[in-house]
Amino acid sequence: MDDKLRDSFYQAYVGEAKAALRLKVYAEKAEQENYPQVAKLFRVIAHSEEIHGIRSLRLLKEIKGTYENLTASFESESKVAGVAYDNFIRLANEAGDESAATILSQARDVEDTHAKLYQEAMGHLLEERETTYYVCPVCGYVSDGVLPDECPVCGAKKDKFETF
Repeated sequence: MDDKLRDSFYQAYVGEAKAALRLKVYAEKAEQENYPQVAKLFRVIAHSEEIHGIRSLRLLKEIKGTYENLTASFESESKVAGVAYDNFIRLANEAGDESAATILSQARDVEDTHAKLYQEAMGHLLEERETTYYVCPVCGYVSDGVLPDECPVCGAKKDKFETF
C-alpha cells in the first residue's frame, strides 16, 4: 500500500476510535440527564464509528494472531507507561496542576498493570486460563481474579468495581 494512503487509513482509524469513545461518554451524559433516545443515538453512531475503525485496521493489516496481538499490546502499554505518561506528569507538575498530575500518575500506574496482564496472558496462552477481571471505574485499574477491598491506585471501594 502507498505510504500516503496508509497514513490516511491510520488517521481514519485514530479519528474513528476517538469519535467512538467520545460518543460513548456523550451517551452516558445523555442517560444521566434523562435523554434515553439521544443516548441511544450516540451509542448507535459510536458503534458505526467502531466499524469504520475496524475496517481501517483490517486494511492496514494491523490485526495479527493472538500471540502477536498480545505482544504488540504489551509493547504499547510499556511504552506509554514508561515514556509518554512520565512526560505528561512532568508537564502537569511544572504547570502546578496537582489534579492533572494525580490523574496522569494513576493512568501511568494502570498502564503498567495492563502491560503485566498482557505479559501474563502471553505465558498462559496455550492453557487459556479462565479468570474474572475487576475494573475500577475511577482510574481503570484491572485486578485479575481478586476483587480488592479498595483500588490500590486511587482508593475506590470494592463496590464500585465492574466485573468482567
